[in-house]
Amino acid sequence: MSNQVVTRTLKASLTNHSQVCDGLDSHGFAASKLWNVGRWTISRVWDAIDHIPDADELCSYLKSHDRYADLHSQSSQRVLQELGEAFVSWYEQDDPDANPPGYRKHGEQHPRSTVTWKNQGFKLDTQYNRVRLSKGTNMKASRYAADYMLCEYTLQTDADQTLADVESVQTVRAVWTGDKWELHFVCKMRVETPETPGENTAGVDLGICNTAAVSIGDETLLYPGNALKEDAHYFRQEEYDTAGENGPSQHAQWARQKKSRRQDHFLHALSNDIVEQCAAHNVGTIAIGHPKQIHDDQDWGRHGNKRLHNWAFKTLLNHIEYKAEDRGIDVERVDEAELKTSKTCCECGTEADANRVERGLYVCDECGLVANGDLNAAENMRVTVTPNPVEDRSNGCLAQPSVRLFDKSTGRVRPQE
Repeated sequence: MSNQVVTRTLKASLTNHSQVCDGLDSHGFAASKLWNVGRWTISRVWDAIDHIPDADELCSYLKSHDRYADLHSQSSQRVLQELGEAFVSWYEQDDPDANPPGYRKHGEQHPRSTVTWKNQGFKLDTQYNRVRLSKGTNMKASRYAADYMLCEYTLQTDADQTLADVESVQTVRAVWTGDKWELHFVCKMRVETPETPGENTAGVDLGICNTAAVSIGDETLLYPGNALKEDAHYFRQEEYDTAGENGPSQHAQWARQKKSRRQDHFLHALSNDIVEQCAAHNVGTIAIGHPKQIHDDQDWGRHGNKRLHNWAFKTLLNHIEYKAEDRGIDVERVDEAELKTSKTCCECGTEADANRVERGLYVCDECGLVANGDLNAAENMRVTVTPNPVEDRSNGCLAQPSVRLFDKSTGRVRPQE
């Protein structure tokens, strides 16, 4: 076993929720108001000089604004950073049909936004499971108001874990779950990781139709994304059908949040299963495709660009990385564009666009390899770590993989019957 420091988010329930919910509500509403002020400022600058200000420029513009003082200074900075990041994400899509980040408003009401306190904005008492969250200047203007909110919490962990056990707490976030507030502690903590489970290697190709394809040399696994696509279609329709005239309706907002939560669960279940399967096959290194230039390659058309925008490959990649790290498995990112993993035959190395006969079929005219297209790419990634075995696997595991499906009734991944 070896020790290493990792970043983890620990969720906590508020045991004195009734005492602090009004204060957290005020800060959640204030964060939405500041977001809207920042969004309005971006529109004015954009219209005037055709420039979208970044987070640092927004903070400089709004530092003296009255809404900025509603929150602790670091909390206000974080709201404007999130707004800046949202505009960068929208701009990088280069999709004329995509809308820029909007205002946080339901008619005349502001929603409760997440509020973040950095190191100078909170003080922990790990002995009694309490945390003091600093208020903004405007929130403590009354002579009778306290300068902080004292929150009592219980960590939502199975083990007997306390924040005294972690190396340090980086930030504290107050998150509205739809019916109550909860706290998220972003921590640096030391964990024991097992020794590398084996010397085998695996290649992982991430995709949209098949969420993941895994090659372990003598066995291959395919993870279809049907459940994810069904959710995306259903909840998007629910959202569009109930959109209000003055922004999203409550039902549309529910549909959006429900879709996000189901996607998060799906990606966690999928990454768990991939890492567990690799550990069971004595894999010590995973080579995973990183399509970092996918947004820069070309215009995929209106439908393709939307599917690409909804592709959460970065989230899935990060899940696999940290879960593999907990198992002592190394993860190496492979540049798909540089190696041309989708076009190259994993058996003989021939590169040809024509070999990709159909979406899921790869046939090499040079050596006769017949394989699933995604598994051919996964095997190309695996051989960046370990060379090909000598046996011919055409029409074998690369053509007929084991399919593992997400079971909505149990929320877990299982083999296809």
